[in-house]
Amino acid sequence: MQQPYKKLSPLEAKKKIYHYCAYQERSHQEVKSKLYDFGLPSYEVDEMISHLITEGYLNEERFAKAFAGGKFRLKSWGRLKIIQALEGKGLTKNCIASGLKEIDESDYIKTVETLIEKKTKQIAEENPFIKRDKLAAYIIQKGFEPELVWRIIKERIK
Repeated sequence: MQQPYKKLSPLEAKKKIYHYCAYQERSHQEVKSKLYDFGLPSYEVDEMISHLITEGYLNEERFAKAFAGGKFRLKSWGRLKIIQALEGKGLTKNCIASGLKEIDESDYIKTVETLIEKKTKQIAEENPFIKRDKLAAYIIQKGFEPELVWRIIKERIK
């Protein structure tokens, strides 16, 4: 569990939050939460957020693109899981749609195929129906669309 911050002055909080935002892309919700952790009152938090936006430190569309691209490339998350995570961070539908454009369709399908190949080797089940079910459940829980997953599994595994 993270230690609570001692109450910071607005100047100290500003310096820390600039560093926090410059380190990596952040959502408005993350920054707001951090500012409240610093002990700032809500009117100063709102003022600081608007200042960070005008200075270019905060941009939700940029955050959505970085988040979606990163989770897809590094953790092999599907679109559904990425959408759910971005909605959880309080992003708008437009920002989420913009972020999902970072995922190339051919790479997306290749990722599903790669996951199928890797997981097929790990499943020791002999019954082909149970094996396909386990395989589909694994890939669907990674956030890929069930229709796409089943279509590719049926093409690959007879």
